[in-house]
Amino acid sequence: MQFLGSWATGDKGTLLHFSAGTLQTFNQHIQGTDADCEAGGLLLGSVHGGHLLIEQATVPTAWDKRFRYLFERMPFGHEAGTVRYLGEWHTHPEDHPHPSGLDRSEWNRLSAQRRDKRPMLAVIVGRKSLHVELVPSSGRGAVLNAVE
Repeated sequence: MQFLGSWATGDKGTLLHFSAGTLQTFNQHIQGTDADCEAGGLLLGSVHGGHLLIEQATVPTAWDKRFRYLFERMPFGHEAGTVRYLGEWHTHPEDHPHPSGLDRSEWNRLSAQRRDKRPMLAVIVGRKSLHVELVPSSGRGAVLNAVE
């Protein structure tokens, strides 16, 4: 599957770009068969005004809990390094992914913990498309759309 690298909010007020390496990580973890467990990790990158550059997506570690319909990232094994934590990604076993209630509650919790008070970037990798959303500490966030 070839995912697009550039995304924007409907008003184009926020632009986001995934590096080629980030997209490669997403592609390597698509749940293509019934035996594939969910995968996920951190989204690391930089902020440029209201815009985001996602430079790296960490991969699942041996400590993460991976099941067909659940991924739980453990706090160790994912390194933030010199780039900034911007959010989280995980897979869903569906063509066009939609966030579950558990996804939304976890995203709101993680967003509320951010010291910089910025919305958290949440990405769900489906078999054919991505769900990309900037999530505030409460409620639903701004969904981003692919820009060709």
